[in-house]
Amino acid sequence: MELTWYGMSCFRMVERGLATVVTDPFDASVGLTPPKLRADVITISHDAPGHNHLSAVKGERRVIQGAGEYEIGGVFITGIAMDVPQAGNGRPNTLYVFDFEGLTVAHLGDLAFVPSQPQIEDLGTVDVALVPVGGGSALTPSQAAEVISLIEPKLVVPMHYKTGKETLKLGPASRFLSEMGIGQLEPIDALKVSKAGLSDETQVVLLARAES
Repeated sequence: MELTWYGMSCFRMVERGLATVVTDPFDASVGLTPPKLRADVITISHDAPGHNHLSAVKGERRVIQGAGEYEIGGVFITGIAMDVPQAGNGRPNTLYVFDFEGLTVAHLGDLAFVPSQPQIEDLGTVDVALVPVGGGSALTPSQAAEVISLIEPKLVVPMHYKTGKETLKLGPASRFLSEMGIGQLEPIDALKVSKAGLSDETQVVLLARAES
């Protein structure tokens, strides 16, 4: 499976013979040029301009926005509601776990708190975790590190952090890397991952922001 990051929480996941998935497409209000993509499935973690710009994605696409279980084009998708607690009503947020023929990818959306152990268990076994690390409306670097220690994924891909032009108040990935005890990582253009190629220990992979 090939994973490409376009900034913020937007990824494209491609596996030959299976549905192509795009997560959380954003609009220009976040300070980045919206990607122009094609996909079979779009998942939306919550209804905000940085996560719900559906017109950026073309094709015969199916939109998933909320909790539930879905099977589209050979990809099994589980949406898990994990709203952000606030005074009064919580802010909606949906985490998604994608199963690409046994390879599982968890997209944590705009998660802004450390979940309980039962909530973590709802995710099941996670091979690749796409984790917000830049603060703002989502996890701080220290919270992100704690969540990763609970999920115990094989691979971690940071998202939702400052790359230079974002209008949101986000921190850089370097703060998260420091929390993880990592000095520096060289970003790569895309991540190609297979179940057989996974390490036994958690590894962090930094993706360069792609231009569509």
